[in-house]
Amino acid sequence: MIIGVGIDVVPVERFVLSLTRTPGLRDRLFTAAEQVTPSGAPRSGESLAARFAAKEAIAKALGAPGDLHWHDAEVSVGEHGRPHLEVRGSVAGRAAQLGVNTWHVSLSHDGGIASAVVVAEGVQRADEARGDDG
Repeated sequence: MIIGVGIDVVPVERFVLSLTRTPGLRDRLFTAAEQVTPSGAPRSGESLAARFAAKEAIAKALGAPGDLHWHDAEVSVGEHGRPHLEVRGSVAGRAAQLGVNTWHVSLSHDGGIASAVVVAEGVQRADEARGDDG
């Protein structure tokens, strides 16, 4: 069952300018592994913008709670180059509350825009099905 869906778009040029203007921003938003390609080369601005869009889409899929930490969601490269989400800490905690046990992610960048779609899939909790608050 689909628990949540999130989508986000990021203007690449504006995002890259933000990374340039605020030197520590890259490290606050991305893990060390996200900042480089599998070969170890620095990731392009388009690729980082798409990963940022994925993190925003994750938050939306989880109901946009304000207490999620950027490093608790990591976009990695899976089999055949497909993006894969790894969650821990605050993101994993919220996902567990909602019954999320599987993630689907799609990243894209073209024409100066980076985008991501995230689907959170799992088993609906019994109290959620009844409409209880817990």
